[in-house]
Amino acid sequence: MYPDPSSITRITSIGAGPIGGGWAAHFLARGYDVTAYLHDASESDAFHAILRTAWKSLTDLGLAAGASLDRLRIVTDLEAALDGAEFVQESAPERLEIKQALYQRLGLILPTDVVIGSSTSGLMMTDIQATCATPERCVIGHPFNPPYLLPLVEIVGGEQTSPEAVAWAGKFYEIAGKAPLMMKKEIPGFVATRLQEALWREALHMVANGEATPEDIDIALMNGPAPRMVSQGQCMAFHVACGAGGMATNLDQFGPALKLPWTRLEAPELTKELRDRMVDGCNAVSGDRDFEDMAAQRDREIVAVLNALRQSRGG
Repeated sequence: MYPDPSSITRITSIGAGPIGGGWAAHFLARGYDVTAYLHDASESDAFHAILRTAWKSLTDLGLAAGASLDRLRIVTDLEAALDGAEFVQESAPERLEIKQALYQRLGLILPTDVVIGSSTSGLMMTDIQATCATPERCVIGHPFNPPYLLPLVEIVGGEQTSPEAVAWAGKFYEIAGKAPLMMKKEIPGFVATRLQEALWREALHMVANGEATPEDIDIALMNGPAPRMVSQGQCMAFHVACGAGGMATNLDQFGPALKLPWTRLEAPELTKELRDRMVDGCNAVSGDRDFEDMAAQRDREIVAVLNALRQSRGG
C-alpha cells in the first residue's frame, strides 16, 4: 500500500515555527526536495532565520550528497504545498481543533499512500485523526527540539492508524537520518517528554521553595547527569554505576531510598512569584545575549557532542 521508504524524495513540511522550520532544514540537509507550507507570508522572515541558524550546524555535521537550500520551495496555499508530496511532516500549532481541521483537509487532498507524521508534543493521534477521512495513514512522529540536530523521533499510531503505516514511518525516519523510538502504546506526552517533564516539575518546586535558582539547576544538570546520559541514558547509567552486580545491586541497595520524601512530582502551583523567579533567574543567566546568539551557541555545542560521539563509536 505504501511506497518503499527509500524511494521517497519529496517532503512537505507544514509549519513555520522552530519545529516546522527545523524539520524542513533536516530534510533539506538529507538531500530531499522540501516544500514548506506557511500559513501566512508574514511568517517567511522568521522561517528563514530558523533555516540560517540550522544550516550552519548541519553543514558542520556533514550534509548528504545533493543537499541544498535551493531544493526548498515555500508556499502559502495548502493544496499547492501537497502537490507531489510523498511524505508529510505536520508541525501545526498545538491546538486540537486546528490539527483536526487540518487533518480533515489532508485526508481529502493527499493520495492514500502518503503517510502523514505529526510533530505534536502532547496531543494523542487518536484525537487528531478523529475527523480525517483516511486516519489509517496518520502517525505521531514527535521530534526533540531542535529537530535538525537531535536524532530522536518518537513514533506511535492512534486507534485508527494501521500497523503498516507505523512500521513504514519507523523505516522512513531511520532512512532520513533519525533515531526512531517505536512506542509500545499511545500515551500522553510520549516517552522523552514525560521524562523531561519530571525534571521540570522538580526544578519548579526547588525554585518555588527557595532551594535553588534556575542557574543552580542548570549547573547541576550540565555538570552532573547530562554528560553521562549522552553515553548511557538513565537506566544503563544506574546499571553500570553499581559494578558487576548491575541493576540488581542498585535496586537492592538503593531501592528503599525511593520511598524517601525527596521528590515532589506533582506540578507546583504556578504563582506569579514562581513565574517571576523563573523569568528573572533565566534573564540573569542570559544577560544581554539575544535568542539567536544563544541558539547558535546551543547548536555549536550539540554539534560538538554529536561529532565526538560519532568519533568515539567509530561511525
